[in-house]
Amino acid sequence: MMNARSLVTGLGLAIVVMVAGGAPLAAERKPAPRPHIVYIVSDDQGWKDVGFHGSDIGTPSIDRLAQEGARLEQFYAQPMCTPTRAALLTGRYPFRYGLQTIVIPTPAKYGLPTDERLLPQALKEAGYRTVMIGKWHLGHADRKFWPRQRGFDYHYGAMVGEIDYFTHSSMKVRDWYRNNQPVREEGYVTQLWGKDAVARIMEHDPRTPLFLYLAFTAPHAPYQAPKEYLDRYQHVEDPTRRAYAAMISSMDDEIGKVVAALEKKKMRENTLIVFMSDNGGNVNPMFSGDVDVSKLKLPADNGPYRGGKGMLYEGGTRVIALANWPGRIKPGEVKEIMHVVDMFPTLAGLAGASLDKGKPLDGLDMWPTLGAGKPSPRQEVVYNIEPFRGGVRRGDWKLVWRTPLPSSLELFNLAQDPSEKTNLAGKNPQKVTELQNRIEELARESAKSLFLLDAFGAVKGAAHGAPALPNEDAFYTRYD
Repeated sequence: MMNARSLVTGLGLAIVVMVAGGAPLAAERKPAPRPHIVYIVSDDQGWKDVGFHGSDIGTPSIDRLAQEGARLEQFYAQPMCTPTRAALLTGRYPFRYGLQTIVIPTPAKYGLPTDERLLPQALKEAGYRTVMIGKWHLGHADRKFWPRQRGFDYHYGAMVGEIDYFTHSSMKVRDWYRNNQPVREEGYVTQLWGKDAVARIMEHDPRTPLFLYLAFTAPHAPYQAPKEYLDRYQHVEDPTRRAYAAMISSMDDEIGKVVAALEKKKMRENTLIVFMSDNGGNVNPMFSGDVDVSKLKLPADNGPYRGGKGMLYEGGTRVIALANWPGRIKPGEVKEIMHVVDMFPTLAGLAGASLDKGKPLDGLDMWPTLGAGKPSPRQEVVYNIEPFRGGVRRGDWKLVWRTPLPSSLELFNLAQDPSEKTNLAGKNPQKVTELQNRIEELARESAKSLFLLDAFGAVKGAAHGAPALPNEDAFYTRYD
């Protein structure tokens, strides 16, 4: 009979032989646990308005996530708020379901079509607890469009696109809800949302994977901040820039508290944090909502990139973005092309969620790029497809085509000219034709703009199958 020492020795040798022979241990065969996901979105934040891009605005919490994670320097969003949020949650370009134009205005009756399957629905089916805190802006007039009806177990925040940071109201109507019920409370919006995010993390059972979508309104207008944050920027002469900087610092502090809560709950090591702005910073008075900008200078800084919010140029669509997962995402700069639609398949893949139940996705799985440093599978970026303009990038070449008369074509080589200073359309007619044909192809696949249909009162409800509207272009101004 083998004695205890011999038994232990024999087991040890067996393990050594297994490892040496290439047979993995049971622990090695076990798949990595599915991550908690904290997805944070800022609103109208300029590309340069973060410390790791050289801003004088203090963002130590965001900077730490960037320094310890992947800085995504060719990450694209849609040029405005509603389209970007729709693209994130559907994994599909907004022109496919009618949300390609502007944002959902407060008087509008439409929302993100309910036949679109959203990321929280997919994650919930995969066993995640789904929490949404902050700004929704994907439909507010009918409860069927609200977050709790679209896959979120919990929601706390605002339904429309712009609210007063202290009164929680839009157009003098309170817009403040928790789980579909109106809430009356005092406090600064950014701080209330940060506090609630911390509370949801602290009450969470880490054995259940968590998806927390934290969508700040900061630093979207109106430009308001608590005095203690305004005092940090007394040296900034322009009052609007001072308030804008204060708003970003307040948001950054709340992000720091969220990360600290994850650490306290011992969830941080298995949490993927993504941070991005929903579009470029606003540099056009047309997109300032109810704010009177006649006597103020718009405060956002998009750095080297042309244009800003609402425009198809890089300043409107190439946004601040980072991804951080300790030990799983290597720190450093990532220059591979990504688009916000890619987040649906990437996150669903990590979560083990099914991609077979919804409509075909435009997004591509970026985990090999984020987790293993492989080249991005994305070769094309669709900036937008609308009745009056379109923009598409293939490789390094980008075409912006505005169709209202007088029409214009602008072709840029982004590898050589990321600031879009030199129009190369006249010298490259073949490339112009190629990209025009692609825009035409995508336009034929487009759903009718729900904004146009609602604005003109042509139809109510779904836009699919609606007749063409006369003189659609007349509704627009050429704001690029």
